[in-house]
Amino acid sequence: MHSLRILHPGTASRLRLLPIMHGLTGILFLFNAIGIYKNPQPNWVLTGFFLLTGFACLAFPFMMRKLKKFSEVNSIVRLLEAFICLSGSLYFLSHLQPVTGLLLFLVGLGLAYIGWAEYKIFQPVFLKMDTTGITVPSTFSKKLIGWNELNNVILRNDLLTIDFKNNKILQLEVLTEPGKEEREALNAFFQSRVKP
Repeated sequence: MHSLRILHPGTASRLRLLPIMHGLTGILFLFNAIGIYKNPQPNWVLTGFFLLTGFACLAFPFMMRKLKKFSEVNSIVRLLEAFICLSGSLYFLSHLQPVTGLLLFLVGLGLAYIGWAEYKIFQPVFLKMDTTGITVPSTFSKKLIGWNELNNVILRNDLLTIDFKNNKILQLEVLTEPGKEEREALNAFFQSRVKP
């Protein structure tokens, strides 16, 4: 049995959605600030807090490229956003605004779930290859791809290319690049399994 340490297959699409999710959360916080401000007796501290967090969430996607520990900081920011939504829902529920309170509660649960999923996706995972096929990790489980479904599998430099018989191609980035001998042995193993 062989294994390769790879970047999770869903990472690229998740990276494209990150700025949008933080931006939408920031806009939600700004709307919360407007909602609190329009009350007959507004809570100025909470209005300022939601304004600051809203602008911080809108600015975070522009600052995150400069961070060295991106995945850790993203997880912390996502959990803070979820906590602010959950605790903000208590404020709105106590001030007899149940629709806003329930919306914030649901958004907080959704953000906590998204934060957990992003944490799992940004962790390095292992692709396993044996005589039955290739086991590719997904967000919640693992998928076994049988050798009979494949035309070709090749490892070049830090990229593993899996060519399916139904004209689909899956390319995975290998984080720990094997040496020349190991790469040749893996490619020979792939060819022996794909073309018996």
